[in-house]
Amino acid sequence: MSPVYPFDDAATARAAVDDHGVLVEWNEGARRLLGWEPGEVLGRPAAELMAGPGLRLPGDPRWHGSLTLRHRDGHEVTVWALVHHRRPEDGGGRLLVTPLEGGTPPDPDDPLSRAVLLQSPCAVAIYDARLRLHAVNDAMAEVIGAPGERLRGLRVSEIGGRRDSEDIEAQMHRVLTTGVGHDVRTYVPIGGAGRMSAWLARMSPITDARGRVCGVCLAAHDFTEQYRARERLQLVNEASVRIGTTLDVTRTAQELADVCVPSLADFVSVDLLEPRERTGEPFTGPPGAPVTLRRAAHRSVHRGEPEAVTLPGRSEVYPATSPQGASLLAGQSVVVTQESGDLEKWLSWDPARSLLAQRLGIHSTMSVPIRARGTTLGVAVFTRFEQPAPFLPDDVLLAEEVTARAAVCIDNARRYSRERETALALQRSLLPRSLPHTAALDAASRYLPAAHTGVGGDWFDVIPLSGMRVAMVVGDVIGRGVQASATMGRLRTAVRTLADIDLAPDELLTHLDDLVVRMSAEAGTESASGALGATCLYAVYDPVSRRCTLARAGHPSPVLLPPDGPPRRVDLPSGPPLGVGGLPFECAEIDLREGSVLSFYTDGLLEGRERDVEAGHRLLCEALADRTGSLEETCDRVLGALLPAGGSADDVALLLARTRGLPASQVATWDIPADPALVAPIRKQVVDQLDDWGMAESAFTAELVVSELVTNAIRYGIPPIRLRLIHDDAHLICEVSDTSHTAPHLRRAKTWDEGGRGLLLVAQLTRRWGSRHTTEGKTIWSELDLLTDEE
Repeated sequence: MSPVYPFDDAATARAAVDDHGVLVEWNEGARRLLGWEPGEVLGRPAAELMAGPGLRLPGDPRWHGSLTLRHRDGHEVTVWALVHHRRPEDGGGRLLVTPLEGGTPPDPDDPLSRAVLLQSPCAVAIYDARLRLHAVNDAMAEVIGAPGERLRGLRVSEIGGRRDSEDIEAQMHRVLTTGVGHDVRTYVPIGGAGRMSAWLARMSPITDARGRVCGVCLAAHDFTEQYRARERLQLVNEASVRIGTTLDVTRTAQELADVCVPSLADFVSVDLLEPRERTGEPFTGPPGAPVTLRRAAHRSVHRGEPEAVTLPGRSEVYPATSPQGASLLAGQSVVVTQESGDLEKWLSWDPARSLLAQRLGIHSTMSVPIRARGTTLGVAVFTRFEQPAPFLPDDVLLAEEVTARAAVCIDNARRYSRERETALALQRSLLPRSLPHTAALDAASRYLPAAHTGVGGDWFDVIPLSGMRVAMVVGDVIGRGVQASATMGRLRTAVRTLADIDLAPDELLTHLDDLVVRMSAEAGTESASGALGATCLYAVYDPVSRRCTLARAGHPSPVLLPPDGPPRRVDLPSGPPLGVGGLPFECAEIDLREGSVLSFYTDGLLEGRERDVEAGHRLLCEALADRTGSLEETCDRVLGALLPAGGSADDVALLLARTRGLPASQVATWDIPADPALVAPIRKQVVDQLDDWGMAESAFTAELVVSELVTNAIRYGIPPIRLRLIHDDAHLICEVSDTSHTAPHLRRAKTWDEGGRGLLLVAQLTRRWGSRHTTEGKTIWSELDLLTDEE
């Protein structure tokens, strides 16, 4: 239940008129003043009670002056009235009040009169026991904006004309009844500009000679400047927290707009300069006019953003007369208002914007360049149409401070985005664009860069080797950015070079480890943090023997999915990461049935924000256990099961390989005695074997190559000597093995030399050739392209 205030409603004549000029309120004081009963005037036009022209009042929030009214009996009554234009939430329309007892001068001996401090710079008002104004000093009258003697007899709510004035009345009644002082903070618009002023109302009881409370003294202190300074500090602090939460340019620009609406402006747009076409760099000085800007973000106090003419992501050319162009060319903030007449000129370059400004009632616009580290990045435009006050110098300083903070964040995001794009482009250019088609296996792969951090050095590769074999490699370079991508490219090139000489997996990792140690030493001479490191897993699969040889350097073991069993982790010896140096690597061999799937990956696939590696391994096995679909679909299924929707915190490389087996019918092997006379019969057996395989078109070339390789093995090698032919649909491989570790080399024979032309002939007739060392000796191999009927 609301408290009972000691108010006499008949002491003030009060009437309310709606927006159509119809009387909607008529109190007892109005009846006493003009004699009209409420039922006789409510719902009628207020102009009928005027003794002259209709009620024509200015549009100020509050007006006071003399009005001549018509009494019920016909005579005219001239009164001083205080008129409020009420807000919609306060009922709308106009409220007219006039005190009926204000003309009686106070008794000089009244303690209320003695309490008035007429010369005090502090605004003071004295209210009697009925909480009606008894007297005010000059400072309070200036704050109210009306003569003090005319206000005598009015209540606080009648003087203020606002609903929140009733809260002050409630506190005054509390002081009146309890005799205890009280302080109240209030925020009211003062003056025609509509800017909010902050006031501290200090209320204290007034007592008579016997100590009885007979009134309330209200002293008002203006702390608007302190209030605005605190608001500015709060906005700057909020900007430092909310702007720059990510390294995304568009998101940062949107955060700038979100922070400033509605605290500073009703609509904020952020437009960024398009970088130079040749260099991709932003402008270091003021750009020339006209200027091309891309809308990065905007924010409005209205849902649907009706003020936005340009959509985010769209580019537009702005002339020098536009808000964006003017501030960018001037290199400083520019403010225009409707009162100055410059706003209409500023928007005249675009009729659509000009009409929109008129429709919305835009009255003040401020354009602030976005600059950081000597670079011009764009411009932020602040607009007001709901807030009645124009932009003041303090608002300009505040906008510049917030924009400067946002500019640094936008520049950081721009630099990061450029570096990330560069590193990502380098990374993707160094990774295989497509995997080779081999007879040994089918392969599918995926590479995903980290979602919110720098690009790392994850890589994978599939490398065809001699004898239909194929190498599979996956690795991860420590670090991020361009340096990690460049290091990854060097390591991938080194792996391909070492794989080309057919090194065993453990030997290849040993050479790769030496390379990383040297690279780390070289980097240490250029930077204090020169240490490099990487992990790697290297595997070689032979489709003839269906055996896979693997070795790892600090890398996670692969997961094997047999054709008819559950997925399981391959047990491999644990080798040190690359770059440690001096520690050995070990190989492991496993037999793989045709149709087995090997899953190679980097640690970013298993590691998650809310799970450990073992949990990630279980999810990987569950995804692989679903045998439906192709390898490409399996890759997507694995990534969908293990990676969050927003992307991984680390780079992810995934390589899936389904093994094939080469049937024994596609392999032919001969043990050759070390007798040159037996070369001709061997050639005959080769030709017969090719006839059986339906490769008679390639028999002549194969016969020449086999003859040369077998002859060299008999002449220079050490028995036992073995010849092996392997073929698939497109290639024929000839291999000659012996127990000598001396490798042949290609040379150019001189005109009168009797030898030296054999390997040159082999190189000319075959697609490629080479040698590889084995535990028993060496193997010389050559690969021929099979001739088709069309050829």
